[in-house]
Amino acid sequence: MLLQRQFLRFVAAGATSVVANFLSRLAFSRWMDYPYAVALAYTIGMAVAFALMRRFVFDAAGRAMGPQLLRFSAVNAWGFVQTIAVSLALARWALPALGVVRYAEEIGHFASLSLLTLTSYALHRIATFR
Repeated sequence: MLLQRQFLRFVAAGATSVVANFLSRLAFSRWMDYPYAVALAYTIGMAVAFALMRRFVFDAAGRAMGPQLLRFSAVNAWGFVQTIAVSLALARWALPALGVVRYAEEIGHFASLSLLTLTSYALHRIATFR
């Protein structure tokens, strides 16, 4: 039961960071190419996620922030690679091959962030906020 509540808080914090990530990517896309906008937006989402997860999900605010931030960054470095790879694969190849061209970048980016929620929960629970 405790694990389920923690996962629901993680999903809520993750959803908030996904919204920050997604909306900032839309704004950044006005001034830069898609891969760069995804990368910059990822840092926005990561900052939001760290703050929310440290405080509300894993109750780790009383522990040293430096090591947590380092581990969080390592997990998110993997997440960044995953996000770029899935976003580009979907937006540039998979979705167009299925006939989805309109909003392919938005769908690809959102799908990659959704997948990231699952993989990062496991890694943060095991490694980051222990």
